[in-house]
Amino acid sequence: MEQALLDNTDLPLVLLGGTLCNARLWQPVIARLNVTATVCVTLAGAGSAQQASQRLLNVLPPRFLLAGFSLGAIVALQMAADAPDRIGGLALLSANPLVDPPENAAPRREAVRTAQAQGITDWLMSTLWPRYVAPERLDDRALQAVICRMTQECGITTFAEHTEIAIHRQDNRAALAALACPIAILNGAQDVICTPHHHHLLAASAGNAAWHTVEASGHFIPLEAPDDVAPPLRQWITECIQCAKTD
Repeated sequence: MEQALLDNTDLPLVLLGGTLCNARLWQPVIARLNVTATVCVTLAGAGSAQQASQRLLNVLPPRFLLAGFSLGAIVALQMAADAPDRIGGLALLSANPLVDPPENAAPRREAVRTAQAQGITDWLMSTLWPRYVAPERLDDRALQAVICRMTQECGITTFAEHTEIAIHRQDNRAALAALACPIAILNGAQDVICTPHHHHLLAASAGNAAWHTVEASGHFIPLEAPDDVAPPLRQWITECIQCAKTD
C-alpha cells in the first residue's frame, strides 16, 4: 500500500548537505518520507557557518523545518542560534557540535591543495572513503559511486569553501538548549568522524531531543541506511507539524 503523503506545506523541510554533498545525499530518504515540500541545499558561496546561515535565512520561508547532515548540521546549529523563531523543528544527522582545534586548519587547507593536484575523487577515495561508511560497506560500489559523483559535481571550489566552514565553526550547543521545537538527533554507531560521543554531547544539551542510533552504519547514514533514517525523521516531522498547530 502506498504511504500517505505527510503534508508539511506550511513548514517545508530544508535539508542541508555536508562536505562535498548535494541533493543526491537526501534522495533515498526523501523517497521514504513521502512529504509534500522539501528544499535540498548544497552549501556554496560562504566561507563560514555564519555567512552560510545569513545567506539561507535571507531566502528561506519565514518558518521551516531544518535538517542538517555533518557540515550541514554545523550550519543548521548556527541558524538555530541566529534565528530560533524561524525554525519549527531541528534534526541533526552525523553531527559534531564542537569547535575545530586550531591545529586542524593547516592540514585541512593542505588537503584542498592535494585534492586539486591529485583529482578530487581520487583524493577522496584514498583518504576519506575508508572513514565514510561502516566497514562492511567499503566494497559497496553503488554507494561509492553516489558519493564520488557528488564529490565531482561539487568540485574543488566548493570543497575549499566547506573546509573554511569547518575551520571557523562555533559551538552552538547553548542555542540548541534554548530551542523549544522538536529536535531529532541521528547517528551511525560506526561513525569515526562524528562519533557517538559527539552525539551524546548534543543530546545532553537538548533535553527534549529524540536520539536514534543506526547500529550498522558509519558517517553517511542517509545513503547507508535510508530505511532506518526515514522513520525517526518522519516521526519528527509529524511532531513538528502537530506543535505548529498548537502554537
